[in-house]
Amino acid sequence: MIGCTYGRVFQVTVAGGSYQDGLTTHLQGVPSGLYFEEREIYSELLQRKPGQGELSSPRREPDIPIIYSGVNAANTMEGFENAYYTNGTPLVILVPNLDRHFEHIEQYRTSNRTPRPGHASYASYQKYKEWDDSIGAGFFSGRYTSTLVAAGAIAKRILKQHGIEVCSYVKEAAGIRMPDMDPETIKNKVQAFKDFRTQRDPIYNLVYGEERIRPGMRYLEKMAVLAEVEKMVPDIKQKPLTAEEAEALAYQGLHPVLNCPDLDAATAMYDRILEIRDEGDSSGGIVEVFATGVPAGLGEPVFSKLDGEMGRMMAIGTVKAVELGAGMSVKDMTGSQNNDQMSMQDGQVAFSGNNNGGITGGLTTGQDIVVRLAVKPTPTIAKPQVTVDKVDLVNANLAAVTRRDPTIVSRIWPVAEAFMAMVLLDQYMMHLAVEGLRKND
Repeated sequence: MIGCTYGRVFQVTVAGGSYQDGLTTHLQGVPSGLYFEEREIYSELLQRKPGQGELSSPRREPDIPIIYSGVNAANTMEGFENAYYTNGTPLVILVPNLDRHFEHIEQYRTSNRTPRPGHASYASYQKYKEWDDSIGAGFFSGRYTSTLVAAGAIAKRILKQHGIEVCSYVKEAAGIRMPDMDPETIKNKVQAFKDFRTQRDPIYNLVYGEERIRPGMRYLEKMAVLAEVEKMVPDIKQKPLTAEEAEALAYQGLHPVLNCPDLDAATAMYDRILEIRDEGDSSGGIVEVFATGVPAGLGEPVFSKLDGEMGRMMAIGTVKAVELGAGMSVKDMTGSQNNDQMSMQDGQVAFSGNNNGGITGGLTTGQDIVVRLAVKPTPTIAKPQVTVDKVDLVNANLAAVTRRDPTIVSRIWPVAEAFMAMVLLDQYMMHLAVEGLRKND
């Protein structure tokens, strides 16, 4: 299989599958001298993992990351304090699968001959024939996005050290769209949402709060902890929201499950998603992701234009359209309406708007980069569907029996955030190289 690597300087290669032993993120280009703890990566992974309420699949994957290589095992010399810091070699992160039980595998086995309409299961069988990894949809499952989020956790940390921040949230779900809101308020609310999820997460408290996994542990010691956690998975449940927690969330204008920074819109989205789910169906929506603090001039001409690179977010499963700035609505504008006119204010170039999403000619303008992703409804639904037997090539009927998400939009936003960070870090590193090689007069 090719096509599982992205980037030129910050290179990300991913591997694994939904019901294989786990998934892997292999990163090249990570600078030396950085310190990461696995709990930091986990805090990002838990935002997209399943089993966290009525808006996601009941599969309860802990998504506990293991840093496998790329950091020093100990202080390398007397007087050096560099244990567990990155050393410039490839950084490899493992995400083992712990919630893959035989009864679920058997459900896939009994339905795999009849591919789900709207899912990759028919096309992947045509490509890989009987060797297709179709248990849990293999590499075409949403499970693989955990590899992107792990890579994004590293990329976001590096970018933030250089003043660049990436933020994502649910803009629209089940036909309900939130009103516009200023980026700084959105960033603060999204961070508060992440913090809330982390503080309440039972796996985080079990594994990191109780220091079952901590810096300095050997790989096999960590695996022993994961073996114990695997036994606990069926009994680990999220505690119900307390009245105090609900009151605190409402005060901050946050929804407990849906990362939409407008509480009224989030509540309406949530209710509508569940209504559609109870009808046996699924729903889609729009995720917006934006970056602040990006300097002007990032990007490369022609085939590597930055807006084209942002279009690579189509690689995220269930994303069917990507738009920058005003996006599709530019077709209804005149030039005078669409142009982001420029003027000098306090010695800085200011723009009248951001219809171009912070990118013109494939290069950044110094404005916020704004991208929206159209997320399709989950293909797996509880309604009968017409399909075929992909082996015998005869007509067939399908009723979903596997675990499913009533919507994917509530879990795609952290993936979008990670993907944009991967793209921007790769471009930023190339940008620094050009800047560093430029001859100064």
